[in-house]
Order: sequence, then C-alpha cells, then structure tokens
Amino acid sequence: MKFMKLGTSVDTFYTQDNNIRTSDCVAPSDLIVHIKDTSYHLHQYALLPKCGILKEILAGGRDSSTLSVELHNFCYGILIHLSAENFVPAYCAAKFLQMTGEHEKRNFVPLLESFFGACILDSRGVPNCSDELGITRRCVDSIVEKILVPPPKVTWSFTYTRPGYQRRHPAAPMDWWTEDLSYLDLELFRSVIVSVGFTNTLSPQLIGEALHVYASCNLFPSNRSFEDKKRMLESITSLIPLDRGSVSVRFLFKLLSLGHQVEMSSLTKAELTRRCSVQLEDATVDDLLLVSSSSAGRDFYDIELVKVVLENYLTLWRQIQASHPEDKTKLLISVQKVGKLIDSLLQIVATDASMPISDFISLAKALPRIARPGHDELYKSIDVYLKEHLKLPKADKKSICSILDCERLSHEVAAHAVKNDLLPLRIVVQA
Repeated sequence: MKFMKLGTSVDTFYTQDNNIRTSDCVAPSDLIVHIKDTSYHLHQYALLPKCGILKEILAGGRDSSTLSVELHNFCYGILIHLSAENFVPAYCAAKFLQMTGEHEKRNFVPLLESFFGACILDSRGVPNCSDELGITRRCVDSIVEKILVPPPKVTWSFTYTRPGYQRRHPAAPMDWWTEDLSYLDLELFRSVIVSVGFTNTLSPQLIGEALHVYASCNLFPSNRSFEDKKRMLESITSLIPLDRGSVSVRFLFKLLSLGHQVEMSSLTKAELTRRCSVQLEDATVDDLLLVSSSSAGRDFYDIELVKVVLENYLTLWRQIQASHPEDKTKLLISVQKVGKLIDSLLQIVATDASMPISDFISLAKALPRIARPGHDELYKSIDVYLKEHLKLPKADKKSICSILDCERLSHEVAAHAVKNDLLPLRIVVQA
C-alpha cells in the first residue's frame, strides 16, 4: 500500500492527568482544544497559520465546536503516516478545519489532494479487480441510492455552484447531485446514469441536466485529446433520454458542432442531427450562433451546420404533413416559427464581413415559400448584408436580391426599398 510521510520531528506530545495532552515545547500553551474527553494544550503560532476555522473562532466569527482527529501533529511538524486507510477521515477533518492553500501553500488539504491524485488513484489494476469483486457495482448502487433520495431528505454536503441558489434554502435543489457526478470517469458516470434511468424515478429533463453538467465540465473544455472528446461525445449522445426536450436545443447544437470537429461516427451524427431538427422550432437565434474555426485559424459562423439541420427538419416536416394532414394548422405554425428563426439568424450573420454570399443565399433559399408569410425580414437581412459588403460585384447583388419577392413586402418596407441605393435598379422598380 502506498503511503505518504509528513513531518520529520518525533512525537513530543504526552498525556498528563485528567486526559490532558500537552507538548514538550518550551513556549507556554495559549490555545486549548477540546476533543471529546481530552484537552489539548497547544500553541496559536503553530495552528493559526494553517487552520482557517481556528482563526474564525478566535476572532469571534463563529462558535467553537468539537474538532476531530489529531491534526495538531501536522501543524507541529511531527511525523505522521497517511495511506488509503486513513485518507478519508484526515481529508474530511482538514476540509472542516479549512486547512487550505489559501492559508499556507503546503497546507494539509493540498498535500492530501496531491497524495490522492498521485498515489491512491494511480492504480491501474484496481478497476478490473473492482469489477470482478463487485465493488464497482456496489459503489454505483450506493450513488444511485443517494441520487434517488427526495431533496428534502438530503442532509449531507454536496457541490452546487449554480448562481441563484442559497445554502439557506430548506431543501436541496432537484439537481443537487449533478456537479458531484461530473468528477467521475466516463465509464462510471455512464453506469450511474444508466442505472438511474432504469429506475424510471427521475424526469428525463433531470437526467439531461446531469449530462449537460458533465459535458460542460469534461467535454467542452479544450484540454482533452481529439480521441477522448470523440469517445465522450458519442457516449453522452447515447445517454440522452428519448423524450423531446430532455436536453436543450442549444446543448444539442453544441454537441453536433463539436462532433464535426472530432469526426464523430455517422450514427452519432445522424442522431444529433435528428434531435436538433426535432427541437428546431424551440430554438433561439443564440442557440444557432455557433462559431467554428477554419484550417487557416479564422473563426466563422457555422451556417452549413444550421442548413443541414434545417434540411433534416423540413424532411421530417413533409413526412408528417403527408401522413397526418389533420395536423395542418399545427405544422404551419411550426414551419413559420422556423422561418422566422432563420430570417433572424440571417440578419445577424449578414453583419459578418467574411460571410460568403453563397452561404448566405443557400441558407435563405433553403426555406420553402410557406415558411415566410412575408418577405420583410428577408429584405432586412439582405439590406444588412449589402451595407456590410459595399464592394460586392453587381452580379452578386443581383444574385442575393433574386431571392426577394417584392410583392410580399409590406407597404412600409417597400417604401424603404424604393429609396435604397444599394439595391439593383430592377428591384427598386419592382418595389
């Protein structure tokens, strides 16, 4: 078993009568700590620089409370041995006593965390052995059992850094467990999510939130390798509940965008594209404003990705229209919502000076006529594009304006078009 030695001095503490522990130190004791039935006569100079909670107690910031384990040995530099057997109680006590790096660089908490990462976790043979002995399964079952505890009955500590939540709330939030789960490796996380799903106890949205938190902590940060991201993305995609709305459309678009970068499998690509198209009418413009980088290092709006999703949406829309003609009104509302979304997107990407005219026209023409009740919003996007691309050749101006139907402009917008010097003369006459 791996262990860590801290300190070099011999143990100078001895027990006096009446359960009093004191030190051979020449300096008189100026701090007494009571732990159960034993009193420790200690020194402020040794403990205060390392222990945040004692600073607060002595400053009157909080009531003193019973402190546990003999952490005074660490503060006095006395030799102590740490291993996997006593790591957990030592770490819990050190965190409670606030023995963090904020008070001293080589304090107890950072030393324990370093030991945990370098020695306890670095055991490559452990996972297989744990699986064979059923340890992993028991750990997963224990985690799932805690996740399923009703929030009002959650009495243990948990990590929750989302804004707007106050610790004084009478009950834990529904997703109290999602951040702690993000520290698990991918396979263990997957086992927990699958097990939770089998219980049919939690809502699909709550499971989706756990996937979103895990991806935000482990997938989207750029410090992972190409292969790690690909493996994690495909695993997370396979865990998304089938229910529509279990994850946000923004999250789906981020997964799809990243998937193109890491060359995801065709199966994962098809699944993410389908899910994005199913929820496209619920999207906002911000959800679609995905920025990618070219091989030349230039950032650009990923219009092609949006177009692929839009085409998939329209394919599904036409299939439903053919098989369920009774849903005509509902389908009309849906496609016009998507039309409004795309025209709003066009107005924003038109401000990009490097936006190719072919991409702009291709996306604008992808919408069927029925998706646009009028062409006012399309006109606005074309007007913005022409203003941002003043050196556009005459042929390109004609191409971009050819998608505009002046007969479908309102009187107000048509009046603006008549006075618009950027438009080709033919468009001005038609308006």
